[in-house]
Amino acid sequence: MKVPAELVGARVTRTAFDHQVRISFTDHAPDSGIRVDGELVIETPFTLTDASGHQALLTPGAGPSLAPLLGLFARAVTETEVTGQGTLSLGFDDGTRLSVEPDPDYESWNLTGSGIDPLLVGPGGETDWQH
Repeated sequence: MKVPAELVGARVTRTAFDHQVRISFTDHAPDSGIRVDGELVIETPFTLTDASGHQALLTPGAGPSLAPLLGLFARAVTETEVTGQGTLSLGFDDGTRLSVEPDPDYESWNLTGSGIDPLLVGPGGETDWQH
């Protein structure tokens, strides 16, 4: 599986919450076309760490407690990393970091869209990550 490096430079254009957390990313190519138009869907608890180091454990479906994610709107991705069995870590231009670990029993996250390879981290995680 390929680490989603194409997200670097893309901005958060939408966040949506229900029993999942959805974060949309968009970036334009130099010719003004769309370079990346993707969506990250998170289905299990994850961590959001702000620039000062304050960590919040967030759970999809938890309603108002997901409010810290609203601060990601219009932020650009500066770093993407996948470690271990599929722990996704995204760094943003304001110093915020989002991290989603694989879940032993459920799909934890998936990424789809144009300009990026689709990814799905299923129960227990995935192996063979390519950088």
